[in-house]
Amino acid sequence: FIRLHQSDEGPQPETGQKVREKDLRNLVSNLPYEGLDKWKQPNRYFPGNSIKTSKYTLLLFIPMNLFEQFHRLANLYFVGLAILNFVPVVNAFQPEVALIPICVILCLTAMKDAWEDFRRYQSDKRLNSMPCLIYSRKVKQFVERYWKDVRVGDFVKVVCNEIVPADLLLLHTSDPNGVCHIETANLDGETNLKQRRVVPGVSESFNSIVVCEKPNINLNHFKEKPDKDKVGAGIENLLLRGCTVRNTDHAVGFVVYAGHETKAMLNNNGPRYKRSKQERRLNIDVMFCVILLLTMCLVGTLPGLPPYLVPHSNGHLDSPSLSSFYMFFTMIILLQVLIPISLYVSIELVKIAQIFFITNDIDLYDEETDSQIQCRALNITEDLGQIEYIFTDKTGTLTENKMVFRRCSIMGTEYPHKENAIRQAVLTEPDSDEEVIFTQAPQALQTQWSLDSDDVNRKDTMHHHGSRRKVPGTAHSDVAFSSPLETEVTPDKKLLQQISGAESTSVSRKIDAYLDFFLALAICNTVVVSMSKRNRTISVDSSIEEDHFNPPVKLEGSGGNTGAQTCSLHVPRSSSEPAVTPDMVCYEAESPDEAALVYAAKAYGFILLGRTPDSVTVRLPSGEDLRFEVLDTLTFDSNRKRMSVLVRHPISKEYVLYTKGADYAIMELLGTPYAGMFRNQKNIAADTQQHLDYYAKEGLRTLCIAKKVLSGREYESWSADRHRALAAIENREQLIMDTAVQIETNLTLLGATGIEDRLQENVPDTITALREAGIQVWVLTGDKPETAVNIGYACRLLEEEDLVINMSCKNKVRRPLSAAMTSSNGLFSLKPDPRNVDTTPDISLVIDGRTLAMTLSSDLQERFVELAKHCRSVLCCRVTPLQKSAVVKIIREKLKVMTLAVGDGANDVNMIQAADVGIGISGQEGMQAVMMSDFAISRFKHLKKLLLVHGHWCNSRLANMIIYFFYKNTANVNLLFWYQFFCGFTATAMIDYWLMIFFNLFFTSAPPIMFGILDKDISAEMLLGVPELYRTGQGSGEYRFSTFWVSMLDAFYQSLVCFFIPYLAYRGSDMDIFSFGTPVNTISLFTILLHLSIEIKAWTVVHWVIMLGSVALYFIVTLAYSAICVTCNAYWTLQSQMVDPMFYLVCIITTVVALLPRYTFHVLKNSIAPSPLEQARHLDRMDPITRDQWIKEWRSFRGGGQVKRSGLSVPPSPTLGTSVEAYPPSPTASEITGDEFTLNVISENYNRPVHT
Repeated sequence: FIRLHQSDEGPQPETGQKVREKDLRNLVSNLPYEGLDKWKQPNRYFPGNSIKTSKYTLLLFIPMNLFEQFHRLANLYFVGLAILNFVPVVNAFQPEVALIPICVILCLTAMKDAWEDFRRYQSDKRLNSMPCLIYSRKVKQFVERYWKDVRVGDFVKVVCNEIVPADLLLLHTSDPNGVCHIETANLDGETNLKQRRVVPGVSESFNSIVVCEKPNINLNHFKEKPDKDKVGAGIENLLLRGCTVRNTDHAVGFVVYAGHETKAMLNNNGPRYKRSKQERRLNIDVMFCVILLLTMCLVGTLPGLPPYLVPHSNGHLDSPSLSSFYMFFTMIILLQVLIPISLYVSIELVKIAQIFFITNDIDLYDEETDSQIQCRALNITEDLGQIEYIFTDKTGTLTENKMVFRRCSIMGTEYPHKENAIRQAVLTEPDSDEEVIFTQAPQALQTQWSLDSDDVNRKDTMHHHGSRRKVPGTAHSDVAFSSPLETEVTPDKKLLQQISGAESTSVSRKIDAYLDFFLALAICNTVVVSMSKRNRTISVDSSIEEDHFNPPVKLEGSGGNTGAQTCSLHVPRSSSEPAVTPDMVCYEAESPDEAALVYAAKAYGFILLGRTPDSVTVRLPSGEDLRFEVLDTLTFDSNRKRMSVLVRHPISKEYVLYTKGADYAIMELLGTPYAGMFRNQKNIAADTQQHLDYYAKEGLRTLCIAKKVLSGREYESWSADRHRALAAIENREQLIMDTAVQIETNLTLLGATGIEDRLQENVPDTITALREAGIQVWVLTGDKPETAVNIGYACRLLEEEDLVINMSCKNKVRRPLSAAMTSSNGLFSLKPDPRNVDTTPDISLVIDGRTLAMTLSSDLQERFVELAKHCRSVLCCRVTPLQKSAVVKIIREKLKVMTLAVGDGANDVNMIQAADVGIGISGQEGMQAVMMSDFAISRFKHLKKLLLVHGHWCNSRLANMIIYFFYKNTANVNLLFWYQFFCGFTATAMIDYWLMIFFNLFFTSAPPIMFGILDKDISAEMLLGVPELYRTGQGSGEYRFSTFWVSMLDAFYQSLVCFFIPYLAYRGSDMDIFSFGTPVNTISLFTILLHLSIEIKAWTVVHWVIMLGSVALYFIVTLAYSAICVTCNAYWTLQSQMVDPMFYLVCIITTVVALLPRYTFHVLKNSIAPSPLEQARHLDRMDPITRDQWIKEWRSFRGGGQVKRSGLSVPPSPTLGTSVEAYPPSPTASEITGDEFTLNVISENYNRPVHT
């Protein structure tokens, strides 16, 4: 059992703030202090495990929410005016009445915030009340407590299928090998199992002070060391809060971080807030309205002599200057509605409705993954309609991220796997959706290879093609990368013969390169082996109530493991268990590449049977099981671009290092040839490089496989260095990296693999449509240039007629690179396409990571941006995550354009966050990109409708609604302004103030909101059929400087008409001012609503109901108010007006005159010079056949041919065709030769590059 002793070295008395901010923390067990007061607890300064994500409390909700709302300047402005209205010398209305509008707005916003915060409170309460097991020294066993009771220094037990309550340092598991399997789906979305290991050196007793770093957000980083033995621990020893224990009966850990200091909570930033482009423009226009308001208020006060000076009740008369000063503030109170108080709330309501329509679009739902689009940023929907540049990853974004083993090269010999290619072609035939042969059962792997019977018979395979069945995708499987397309590999007959010959003699088995190649595929990975039964349950409460609650944990002895009874997954334990057959084995990989290689090795009989921290068991084709002792694992990182596993061979007893990685990362580390039995290593490397180049040109992902045999002395020396690096707490990562680089030298090349990653459905059509929409598409990938170019042709990012500039720089030479970009920029002055709008349509750029790093330097940045700006497509290859984000930032800042980044993996997070709009694809690499994105989709093809349809609609609707709001408020408040010329600028209103409040809050508030939610200028079919219509929203779009001021001028004109026609009509009559204000207010309502009717593009029943309902509400409320309120100024005014025929005549004539200019302008504009949008609306009203014919003609007229639509079905082969001189080399470019820099220009049909 666990025996805990208080360490001799206790924690020093320090303040809580100092303890929490120290770089290193000293943690001790809470057990010796159990039951003592809190101030005596050693870990009292560290937060508990209770979490609180809600912002408010019941008592402090009102002041905190008001404080938060007053961060919005508009609210502060209106509250200030309402308070100013309480000052007697400047008040314009009843002070209490003036508070009503702002109070209504603040209350509506507070109700929304309260509801959201209450939902957060419920979520917190549910999490904090979840049960867990904590060890009690008094009871001497684990007792049930709640998550909120967990403290740093506690010992917590987690059973199978339970969620880890805090960050635990793993001390013990039920597995005899000290392994705990976890699922991190709640953190990063990855459903595959990961291994965590018990801290080495922990045996029967635990007597130490745990020294660990202070909390950080890195989910893949942790440093700790016990004080005495200095045994290092890392992220592989840490169970993170939110992870689920799988495949393990139980695990016990020491709490190092709790509550808000856990890595999961530190990474939980909540919804992202971004300011959209329209919001920034809106703030500028609000400032213009403020300036306009101040100007209008100064009109009556600038002369310094008000027309009328009225003495106070005591006879005192203020000076003219002081009266003007008072009148200035009174006018501000009177005309305050010029600033649209309800605009911000209306915008929020419209955006919520837009998000509802987007998320419920059936076309954006993916049936395979049972997922719909997610909107994580709630306030940038309109930015989707203004995108000018798209930056996309390749793997998992443009491709399916389903890695299929296609070819391999071993010791310089290439094996094409033609039979496997035929099978994959059958599985991916059109309309088959991963079809497999119905009558053909999965072939069981033989324990002994037999070449007498032709196992792989093409005739037999083709015989069954007629009968097929659907195979469900991986979406509903608990194991990633497990579709038949990925797991089933048909072996190459020639390679089978080679392996059989190597298996025939025991001597060759020790040193044969072919066996080593497949052993490396099976061993050099982090794949977790489990049984084929994959169903996982969420909770096992019964297991807690039975034998997992009371018994103490024992560290010595293996004990009985009941994992198979409580969990649906289990790991093979020992040789005493029943024999494992190949069909029982299931692989859970962290990446699809690893899964594809392991399944390929399995197809050739090298079956990975089990993996523990200390060993790997592989079954050979002969049926013999080999258990390799794992000495160390050098994990993959983006700097080394490779991973290695150091094992001890069970037959030869040699120390063998198996390595796999990128070709350029392996080739430069090659040393001696393979045991002197094969050709010269240089010849093998040269042949393999040729095969790699061919693979890349075929669009395959390439990996090199190598090995190295170490002597005992070399291993001991390196092992000592490695142990010191692992035990270090300062610069630990760099020291570990140095030891990995130290051993990965003088490698022996075994071969290479080619894995296919197929394009997603409709990717070419989507990219073509986006380019036609005026959007430049950049692909930023870590693949080789050859692979990227091939994928570029396949997805129509590149066309056959394109001139491709391929920039590659081997050494850090700036002058040739600068000259090359200058020379390339000269290309764009040659014969520009007159139909072209923004780009030169026939030039594309391909640049590698090393060259890109140089071009992003300060002295070459401007030239690179100028070059890339004129290219239709840009492919950046071999780029790092930081380079991806740097490219996005530079283009966004230098060109002042709207950018969108889309990716699916953790390496795309930086790029997604750097763009104006970030989109994550919920693919097979987890959910890191999704969690950091603004929108999440499941397929790249959904980008087409999201941008071209919903983006256009959101942008157009919100832009027109904002402009209309400014117009509406200006037209209404100017009626009061014109009246001031007739009342001596005394800030008197001819309309009852209650009716003025109702006018903006009720009578005219709903129509513009419905306008912003439901208006549809063009149908979705037209927007998808004519992507060029998207260009109308790019740049300034419909909400620009000119449209704003035109609407403001129109508002001034309409207000003049609405005021002076009734004034002239009733001039000389005995009508009082409030009787005069009634027709003016009524005319204003009709004019404002009919103005909106002119702007509405698509009428629906909702529009009719809202418009007619607003008019009816006006008359009902006004009639009731003027009849009930006997003491009000507006008593019986509307009733008396409605019996006068003059009232109706004035209303009709005034409304027609006010709207006539705008209506005439619309008619002339749409008749004489119709815009593309108006033409599209005209086509929308035609029958489908006529409409399609007109679309073709219209596209031709608009220059739609600038995006070539070739009949390309297969990427052009780079080995065909002859060199073509793309353009005469300039003197500058001709100097760029040698190994330092190469500028390749690839002409039509992707011919061989021309060196200039």
